[in-house]
This record gives sequence, C-alpha cells and structure tokens, in this order.
Amino acid sequence: MRTLRIGSGAGYSGDRIEPAIELAEHGELDYLVFECLAERTIALAQQARLADPQAGYDPLLSERMLRVLPFVGRGTEGRRRLRVITNMGAANPLDAAREVRRIARQLGLSGLKVVAVTGDDVLATVLEDSRQTLDNGQTLASLGKRLISANAYLGVDGIIEALQADADVVITGRVADPSLFLAPQVFEFGWAADDWTRLGRGTLVGHLLECAGQLSGGYFADPGFKDVPNLARLGFPLAEVDATGHAVISKVAGSGGRIDPATCTEQMIYEVHDPAAYLTPDVSADFSGVSFTAPGPDQVAVQGADGQARPADLKVSVGYLDGWIGEGQISYGGPGALARGRLAREVVLERLKLTGVVYEEIRAELIGVDALHGTELGARSDSEPWEVRLRVAARCADRAAAVRIGNEVETLYTNGPYGGGGANKSVRQVVAVASLLLPRDAVSVKIHSEDLQ
Repeated sequence: MRTLRIGSGAGYSGDRIEPAIELAEHGELDYLVFECLAERTIALAQQARLADPQAGYDPLLSERMLRVLPFVGRGTEGRRRLRVITNMGAANPLDAAREVRRIARQLGLSGLKVVAVTGDDVLATVLEDSRQTLDNGQTLASLGKRLISANAYLGVDGIIEALQADADVVITGRVADPSLFLAPQVFEFGWAADDWTRLGRGTLVGHLLECAGQLSGGYFADPGFKDVPNLARLGFPLAEVDATGHAVISKVAGSGGRIDPATCTEQMIYEVHDPAAYLTPDVSADFSGVSFTAPGPDQVAVQGADGQARPADLKVSVGYLDGWIGEGQISYGGPGALARGRLAREVVLERLKLTGVVYEEIRAELIGVDALHGTELGARSDSEPWEVRLRVAARCADRAAAVRIGNEVETLYTNGPYGGGGANKSVRQVVAVASLLLPRDAVSVKIHSEDLQ
C-alpha cells in the first residue's frame, strides 16, 4: 500500500531550524510542515503589518527558507518530491510568498512554484456587525479602535487547491494546526470531504505532529521520571501514513529524543478539551478509541481515531490592544538575601502608592520563592535560599504609568536595601486575544501563485 511521509519542521514561531534540516535531508519526506502560529502570534503580526504593509509574516521565514529550499524540488528517480507547507505567512501570506520567491532566486533555484492562501483575515467581515459578543463578554463595538485583527481558522480547502496547482511551497495565514498536515493526506489519497473517519484519523496525525519536538520527548522530559536521551540533539517527528489514515510515527535514525506510546499519549491530550469531539474546521475528530503500539524502537503505530461532521461555523481569533505592562527585576544574594528581597518588594509597593501610580493589576513576587506557588506553598523549603530575584509587573491603561513600575525597581540600586544587582526594566503593549464564531459561508478562501522562471 502506498504511504505518505510528512515531517514536522517547527512547533512554534521561534523553533529551532536544525531538526527541520535533518528531516529534509534524511527523512525521505513528501511534505515538510512548519506550524508557527498561535493566537497571540498572529495578532502581533497584524500589529506589525499596520506599521509596515510589507511586514506581518514570520520573522524567521527568510532564514528557514534559505536552509530548506535547496531540498525542495521535483524529485529524481528513487527520491520523493519534497514540498513545504507552512502558516508562516501569518498576517501577510502574499508578501511572505514573494519573499520565498526572492530567496529561491538568490539560491539560483528555477521552476519553483510558491502559492499563498488567503481569506483568513475577516476583520472587515466581523465589523459588519459590531454588536457581536466575544467569548470574554465584550462586544466588538466596545473595543473601538483598539481592535487590530480578526482571523478565521481555515481548514484544508485552500491548501488542497494550492497543491492541485502544483505548488512546491504553500504559504498560509491562520489555518488550524492539524489542517496543515491533513491537507496533503486528503490531496494525495483523494479522501472525500465528508469521509469523516479518514478525516478524523488524518487530523490525529496532524495533532500529534503539530508541536514538533513536544512529541519526540521535548515537553515530555523529566529527569529521573521520564528520561529522554540526547535532548540537545532532539529530532523532530515524522509520520508515515497510508490511504486508510493509519500511521506510524518516528524520527530520523540517530537523532536525539524518544518516541513511544507515552510521548504520543501526552501529545494527543494536549489542548484537547473533549477527546470524543475535537473540533476543527474539517471534522469533529474522535480520539476516544485511539491506541498506540510500538512496532520498533522510536516507532509508534497509531490507530482508532474516528470523526463526525465538521462544525457549521469557523472559530475567529480576535486581537485587540489592552493596555501596557511595566516590569522591573532585581536580584539579591548571600546571607539575608530572602529578607532583603522581601523588604525590596515592600518598598516598591509602598512607593507605587505614595507616587500615585495607577494600575489595573499587579504581581510582586520573589522568583524561586513564591512566584509559582504563592506564599503558602513557596515558603515550604528546607533551607533559606542564598539568592532571590524580585519581579514586579503591573498592567496599566497608560504607558507612562507602566514605565514607572520598572523605574521604581531600578531605584532600589541606591535607595536600598543593600546589595541589589542585575536590575532590568521593560515596557510592552498588551495584545489581548478573544474568540467568536463566524458562519463558514462568510469566509472566502483564495490562492495566489508566485511562479519562478
């Protein structure tokens, strides 16, 4: 039976590039998929595009394509044709595709076809009814000019159309993570749009691969409990899928990490609210009957996924500006470090009151003591730490107020307690994210081809 080999080249925007190169060179792949978007990532990309109309795509797109494009091509006898699918287009798939074309020319590659998929940017559409309510209870109208983005989670349709157009590289914006991996399966095996069982199986493959190194032991590693070999050389996973949607997950031989039923089980339940109804734009996938077996070292056979009819609506991720975060940090070490850190915290909080700094919420914590578990659990230690770091962060409606948070921490240098060092401060604008639903027929997906002669 014919099989399809799909590799995961990235699990988030800032991921490593070396494991992707390893897959491209040694994975005998048909497709290499870079999944690089999160809800906040695309909102920030939309913000970047507002400042520069030619920006808004993934900042590592150029570097990744410089490294990967030499492996992309039509294939030779005995070698599979490698294609790339990625959502690194973020808020600007068109200019991302043009950048890929530019890099291909720089590398002296000819005959490469780059196709952009658009249609996920639905800001104008949702603003037609500003009375719509987000999942946080706010209406679009209440956000006013703070609203910066609205992107629908597209499914496989645009990617399949791009592959039908013989694309070597497919660049999308917001597409549901598993759909990036499901699309080549549907295209290559000719699955029907309502073959819910196969679409559910293919979605499971995509969900397993979408976070890259998480599946091959990265997020799994816990020394002494769940040991992972050679983590510094972590290999990213690939799936060999057959026409029925069943798959074997593995990685390049000799690469670091581990793939077994335990790593696959953890990834399967990652970000899944209901395993029997994992909603995507393509299918309501059912993972409740999935089984994992290990036919060999670093190999996992995946079976048992199913599916039901896809949702009628598409999820839309809405980004909006929500104030500023001001932050300051400073460290104390040696005898009495904890007492001095606690005194420093008291001083900063009192200073903010005395100087009338207005904030909506604040955190003042001692990293390594009470930052993660609070004062009750954090205080339960066998001995007093000899180094602590004070972190004070506050969310403010006004940027000037946010600036004063870090300033007050920095003044501890000379205003006590003694021995503070390594102070830093920062201010950043908050891009908040919320969601709403949009009827599927309100979204129009299009493809745009960039041929390289």
